[in-house]
Parts: sequence; structure tokens; C-alpha cells
Amino acid sequence: MSASLGRMPAMQSSLFDSDTAPSLSRLGDGLTRTKLDRRSWVDHQLGWVAGSDALFDEVAQSVPWRAERRQMYDRVVDVPRLVGWYDARAQLPHPVLADARFGLSAHYGEVLPEGFATAGMCLYRDGRDSVAWHGDTIGRGRTEDTLVAIVSLGAPRALLLRPRNGGASVRFMLGHGDLLVMGGACQREWEHAVPKTTKPNGPRISIQFRPPGVR
Repeated sequence: MSASLGRMPAMQSSLFDSDTAPSLSRLGDGLTRTKLDRRSWVDHQLGWVAGSDALFDEVAQSVPWRAERRQMYDRVVDVPRLVGWYDARAQLPHPVLADARFGLSAHYGEVLPEGFATAGMCLYRDGRDSVAWHGDTIGRGRTEDTLVAIVSLGAPRALLLRPRNGGASVRFMLGHGDLLVMGGACQREWEHAVPKTTKPNGPRISIQFRPPGVR
């Protein structure tokens, strides 16, 4: 079901990102790795996308956003976010996103020879939108190591990771062009979520690049 942007509030621009045409900084400048355990890791680079506020506006308007519903116990409920999907053959909604997919595939080529292929999109309109704890375990992610890369546009939101077998969570604030890459056994042995927040929050778009067959 196609959807309008509905309740989405105006986005407050970053002081460092306004009036800048979208482009990518060099991947690796400021990239930091966090070891979650001996098999799982996360790479994080602040502000990888320059001009991300302009990119947010273009992506928000050009993606054919869909509102989805799902079965929750004995009733059907609205999925608390809007979504879009681009398979490997589809033209992405902005050339910078194609450059990002190519750059990520080149940078991580030694551990991901097949490269990144698909691009999933989530639009969090405000703090009421969220995604529950999950791992990307459809396809290779269920049985083998894989990578999932997230480019975040718009207002910062918390992304949490926690071990599947219990333990403390790890928190990253993502927004305004930040990059986060989950690698190793992260999809099998850790879960991630974007929780709801009661604090005033502008919209955020999450772009998830995945290898072929991983969801």
C-alpha cells in the first residue's frame, strides 16, 4: 500500500550540513571499529555523507514509500514506519546512493566478495516510529558471516545492539549522513533495534545495503 508522508514533521537541518550538495567523504576517514565479541563487530563513521540534509529531502520525496501491516498475535497492526525496497537491478533514488553502494562494496571486498546489492529504506516519521529487535537472518545471514551497511539521513536516532543470548546493549546515535556497518557474526549472534522515543524527534531515513539474498 503506497503512503503519503502524513504526520512527518519538518526536519531540523544540521549546522554542518546545510546548503551543501550531497557527496561522500573518503570511506575510512574517521571509521572506527567496535568489537562486540570475538566474532562480531561494528564499523562507524560520522558524517560519511556530506550534504545529507539535501539528500534526505530528495530521497523522502522520490521513494515510493509503502505502509505495511503485519499479524501480531490475534490482530493485524500497522508497521510503525514507512518502507521502500530496491533490488540489485533497480535504479537507486539518487546517484550518491549508487556511489555509496559501490564504495562500500570496494572497501569491504576482501570480506564480502559478492558486494552489496539491494537497498532497503525505512522512514521514521517521528519518535513513535520504530523497529523491534531482530537480526537480518533471511538467506546467508542465518548460517554465515555477512555484512549489513546502514546510511542514516535526517534527525539522529538511537540504534541498539544486544547479544541474542542476553547481556548489555550497545548504543549508537545515527543521523545526518552517518554510516554503520555490522559485520562478522553480528546478524546471527546479535540483534538490533530502533526503539520508540517520547522526546521530540524529527524524521530519519535509514538506508540498508545488503548482499544478494540477505534480508
